[in-house]
Amino acid sequence: MATQTSDLLAAAAPRTVDVVRGIADDQLDSPTPCRDYVVRDLLNHLFEVVVNFQDLAEKRPVEWAEKPDHLDDGWRDRFAVETDRLIAAWSDPSTLEGVSPGMGLPQTVVGGMALLDLTVHGWDLAVATGQPYQPAPEAVTELHALVERLGPTARKMGVFADPTPTPPTSTTADLDHLLTQTGRTPTWPQAH
Repeated sequence: MATQTSDLLAAAAPRTVDVVRGIADDQLDSPTPCRDYVVRDLLNHLFEVVVNFQDLAEKRPVEWAEKPDHLDDGWRDRFAVETDRLIAAWSDPSTLEGVSPGMGLPQTVVGGMALLDLTVHGWDLAVATGQPYQPAPEAVTELHALVERLGPTARKMGVFADPTPTPPTSTTADLDHLLTQTGRTPTWPQAH
């Protein structure tokens, strides 16, 4: 990634943290743009990303099979703390060197995946809970190349759905294009 991963994470994270802080308890069972995920499921997934990618920055293996429930007392504040730890974990330039032993991908790609999840799932959670969301423009710019690179494999693995059309009258064309390349419909929930 052309810009230091930790700088991009630092630009993107507060926007997603704000969305997470704005989620009401009575919205946890609301649908999201992620098929088969309600808000609670997506929050737990994003928690796992934020925690596990701290270890991946240090080139330590992680366990994705366990699915703990992170949404107990104080979860909004804990999410903010763990996100700060994620940024700190990727701040050493050496974290971007080599290949991830756990994922078999270049560390630059692994760091980009954390950024992608924070950015796209920030949007998912915002639209699912009726909140405004404006991603960090520099993150969106960097993520276009990453999604193009990962897209075919991610689609085969079911991580991304097939691309959807970008709305012709989009006012957020960069973000909408990124969303459509991950299989999302930028007009969700109207298209839901």
